[in-house]
Amino acid sequence: MKLTASLLLSLVWVTASTARAEEHRGDHRDERHEEHHDEHHEEHRPDQRAEQHHDEHHPDARDERPEWRGGPPPQVRNAERRPEPPRWQPHPGGAHPHGPMVRPHAVRVLRPTVIRYGAHQWRHWEHPAFSRPAYYWDWHNVRQVTCVAEDSYGDQYPVTEDAWRGFALTNMSDVEDDALDRCYQESGGDPSCYLATCSHF
Repeated sequence: MKLTASLLLSLVWVTASTARAEEHRGDHRDERHEEHHDEHHEEHRPDQRAEQHHDEHHPDARDERPEWRGGPPPQVRNAERRPEPPRWQPHPGGAHPHGPMVRPHAVRVLRPTVIRYGAHQWRHWEHPAFSRPAYYWDWHNVRQVTCVAEDSYGDQYPVTEDAWRGFALTNMSDVEDDALDRCYQESGGDPSCYLATCSHF
């Protein structure tokens, strides 16, 4: 009987000691895991910041537009160098300096023509020189560009062309000229055709 009681006491003592040891070991393991997790987290935080910083200043890194298909992009027809626009400054409030636009009839918008960049399906019109628009666009987000030319009657001639990785300000002159060429040809040679607007998505 004494032997059974002492055996039972020994078994209880060993079980309690083992349980305490396991708890103690678990506490150390949790502390080490938390320290390791914190160190790991701290180690990766600067890299993530660096990647975000890199992406902000190098938008081309995220450029998902397709490459130009069919060899290198065609030569820019209009070789004039277009400077980057000055910093954006909104106009002061109030009336437009030219006054309201009044037309004798409603503007007519012809069907959009979608062409491949560089196709130039209209004969090139040697239009008078004009001040090219300043574009405040994120070029790496441009997928398609539409330029609209307008004749003296108010008829508009939109031309849409695909953009690709590397499409930028220097390519815009060609798209603008395609819209002007379409306007001149389809209006019967109206010398008053002018570039109304360009937009993208």
